[in-house]
Amino acid sequence: MSTVLSVESLSTYFKTDKGIAKAVENVSFTLDEGEMLGLIGESGCGKTTVAQSILRLIEYPGKVVSGSVLLNGKDLLKASEKELYSLRWKEISVIPQSAMNALNPIFTVGDQIMESILLHEDVNRTEALERTKTLLELVGIDGDRWKSYPHEFSGGMKQRVAIAMALACNPKLVISDESTTGLDVLTQAQVIALIKNLQKKMNLAVILISHDLPMVTAICEKIAIMYAGKIVEWAATDTILNNARHPYSRALLNATPDLSEPEKEVVSIPGSVPNLVNFPNSCRFHTRCPYAFEKCRQESPDLKEVKHGHYTACFLEEEGQNG
Repeated sequence: MSTVLSVESLSTYFKTDKGIAKAVENVSFTLDEGEMLGLIGESGCGKTTVAQSILRLIEYPGKVVSGSVLLNGKDLLKASEKELYSLRWKEISVIPQSAMNALNPIFTVGDQIMESILLHEDVNRTEALERTKTLLELVGIDGDRWKSYPHEFSGGMKQRVAIAMALACNPKLVISDESTTGLDVLTQAQVIALIKNLQKKMNLAVILISHDLPMVTAICEKIAIMYAGKIVEWAATDTILNNARHPYSRALLNATPDLSEPEKEVVSIPGSVPNLVNFPNSCRFHTRCPYAFEKCRQESPDLKEVKHGHYTACFLEEEGQNG
């Protein structure tokens, strides 16, 4: 399999009245063709900022300060605006967090899907319309509904339209940013199942951003766990489930109900994600970690490969204390 996306040492900072917030720092991971990566973590851990940095959508007072984002070998962080225009939708697209905000209420859903096709593909309106109908059918909506307006659809159907828009120009990589937020549990399951089905059918590379650990582990081949702007563990899903190495990863698993083991005690994680403004050079999880020792309070661990394909950032590994 070829590598579609390679993110290396990505850092994004925000300037605030109280100092610099290091919202994303030194993030690295890769994504192969036809692979789905779950980007997981509590709210405020930097997941959406990573997505916006990849897409070059960070605006002042934010700034990508270092790193590289290679999409099929081309560095998006060094691309010109003209190059970005040609890459977005055709090579990389996004399923937004809220379809309600993504869809314009005064245009039909068909016109909104066709807009990106007409802008980025060498087709006429008739061909774009046929492609739009096909896309709607692909996501489970009658193609003739292209004439409908967003207010005529339910929340789940709006999200399906947003998925159709993301696939309009046959991208190689799709970023799904909390795309089931605000939907009921049944509709969430349907939308996620649809994304997984389309990923397999179209051999898409997908980044699935979520705080829903059970859902991510059910459909993603790999998982990257973020905490306070950093990736603290990254590995195949089975590895995370059966042999998580970072204390935060273990804490997330312990805080997640398991229907297969109803007698298992659910343990909440004490404390909260730290304020990242002028954060000291230390392990960002040390204030909530039951295993923290002096080095954790003085230095920041790097993400290192502990076994083939399994990366973690924890001094316990270096000290041989992580059993």
